[in-house]
Amino acid sequence: MKLFKLLPLSLAVAGTLASAGAIADNHDIDAMEARLAELEARVGGEFNDTQQPAVLNAQSEVPLGIVFSGYARYGAGYQGSDSLYVGTHDSLNANATGRLGNEQNGGEIQFAKAFESDAGAIWDIVFMVDHWSDASWATNGGVQVKKLYAGASNVFESQPDLYIWAGRDFHQRPQTDLDDYFWMMHDGQGAGFYNMDFGGMKFDFSVVGQVDGEMVGDNGRYAATSKFHGFNTGDVDLAFYANYGFHSEKIDNDPTIDAADSAYQVAAEVKFSGQKFIVRYSDNAKDSVFDLAEDQEALLFSLGGGFGLTDNAGIQYQAAYQSLTGDAVEDRANYNVIVRPTYQWNDVHSTWLEGGYSVVDYDDIDATNQSWKVTLSQNIAIGPETWSRPMLRFYATVGNSDNEYTGGQSDDPSTWTTRDEDTLTVGAMFEAWW
Repeated sequence: MKLFKLLPLSLAVAGTLASAGAIADNHDIDAMEARLAELEARVGGEFNDTQQPAVLNAQSEVPLGIVFSGYARYGAGYQGSDSLYVGTHDSLNANATGRLGNEQNGGEIQFAKAFESDAGAIWDIVFMVDHWSDASWATNGGVQVKKLYAGASNVFESQPDLYIWAGRDFHQRPQTDLDDYFWMMHDGQGAGFYNMDFGGMKFDFSVVGQVDGEMVGDNGRYAATSKFHGFNTGDVDLAFYANYGFHSEKIDNDPTIDAADSAYQVAAEVKFSGQKFIVRYSDNAKDSVFDLAEDQEALLFSLGGGFGLTDNAGIQYQAAYQSLTGDAVEDRANYNVIVRPTYQWNDVHSTWLEGGYSVVDYDDIDATNQSWKVTLSQNIAIGPETWSRPMLRFYATVGNSDNEYTGGQSDDPSTWTTRDEDTLTVGAMFEAWW
């Protein structure tokens, strides 16, 4: 998980925003906005997407002592058929059949300390470890150092909200919710700034190096990332991204590494009335310009959000299309749709029903991979909103993955490997951000 302003509230608010499209009705939207206003009054500034760093500003209050925050989900699932989880081979859109009842365990634990100088500058030092067994998150299941950085705001009189940072951090992790997809990801070590003011608009810029596994140095791949945001026109909020990837001589001097000289991404994100639309184009890359993948292009369209049906019932959805083409990949497109009706019985208990369907269609192979799942979840939460956490979930999942091609010579069907797996899972877990 993916997604953070002053530290005690960062993950909680990020989760709120990541789930904003799930709000059941106008009353819930008003309640969420009131809650955000309360939090903003306590810490100042704007909140970023899931698992982004806390970005302090001149109005941030400095708490006493160490701030403890984090995100986690842990539980157990009983496998009653071929597979515990449902997934489409060669999927491009992360957990494309839906995340509810289809997630592995893990968590992120963060400690931070904030300071204020005599001149009024606001500083913080942040440390985080994570624990993920899912191969899409980490190379192993151990505890790893994911953040160790320092930052400061209110250091320039003309730019009091400019936040300057350096160190190791989660970096540029915008996310879609129901498929748990970080459609950009540039975690690394480097430096940069957030919230440079351009007459009401804000500009972020950083240069980061990709960490060499779990070592203390980088691997020679770098990303220059940027974001223009704060374009508000009535009920519409716009943000634009532009990233550039490059490498050092460290890559050139290693004959075992085949990397493109450069890569780039451009993207636009539009939020309106609880909905979010994303378009992203990547050249020599997909989710990250660290890829430096020669002759590769990716194009993503994604729409997600939610609608209220009654005072207690609502529906969330996520639909996406992504194509990937290139010399070193199987040219393909991934279509997926996820729908999650929700019903809130009272301030504590709710029921969710999530259905998802994902298709991977190859351009040059006469094969199609597809999967579907349905999950019923009975929830106990700390509050009545769909984004209220902590939450206990008791769920059951049924589904199927029918993968006609999982490997072999693409032009010789007799060499293809296939995988057709049914899923029947009963489980319980908790999820929390704090």
